[in-house]
Amino acid sequence: MAFVSTTREEVFEAREVTKVYHMGEVDVHALRGVDLQLYAGEFVVLLGPSGSGKSTLLNILGGLDVPTGGTIHYRGQTLTDFDDRALTQYRRRHVGFVFQFYNLIPSLTAEENVALITEISSNPMTPVEALALVDLEKRRTHFPAQLSGGEQQRVAIARAVAKRPDVLLCDEPTGALDVHTGILVLDAIQRINEELGTTTAVITHNAVISDMADRVIHVSDGKIVSTDSNDKKRRADELEW
Repeated sequence: MAFVSTTREEVFEAREVTKVYHMGEVDVHALRGVDLQLYAGEFVVLLGPSGSGKSTLLNILGGLDVPTGGTIHYRGQTLTDFDDRALTQYRRRHVGFVFQFYNLIPSLTAEENVALITEISSNPMTPVEALALVDLEKRRTHFPAQLSGGEQQRVAIARAVAKRPDVLLCDEPTGALDVHTGILVLDAIQRINEELGTTTAVITHNAVISDMADRVIHVSDGKIVSTDSNDKKRRADELEW
């Protein structure tokens, strides 16, 4: 049974968030006054073209970057007041990241790559438990070079969720994969959202993935332009590419 948040417990609240990058004499406005709420246990897709500000927003929510202006609250704490040390602890304890490229260490097995996270976490799963969530426990002794692209991405997902994060942030997780393999990866992300109740945000330029989401947040030119809710979500293997 899917996890359902009946109380609409707020995980993130962003208010008037801006981000300006100074590129020599040119200012690049990546975010232009973003307001956003994310709720416990929901699956959200942030949809928009390349350069729309999706990755910048995700990196700020995850504590990898800081805004130029505005405020972000995480479960009542003012994330924008955190110093570097507090942001490091926040990322370590509460956030799992999945990127387009897998960032696995080639000389370590799948199990050892996941163990990099479990060894520094306070209440982790075992690496084998995490790999089982993505149907890879039988490949735990394989090195990245012995795994397909989709399998490597699923190891990266297992590594991200092994610490039992409150939030899973995924940046174009299927961007480097073919359709069939991408569906397997999306299925793994969907299962984790449902089975662990992990608040999940996926950014993508692929509108098809939107059908999986509770909400779809449309991003363009550094702004949120609209938000849609899905009355009937689709399973990953039901997506029509």
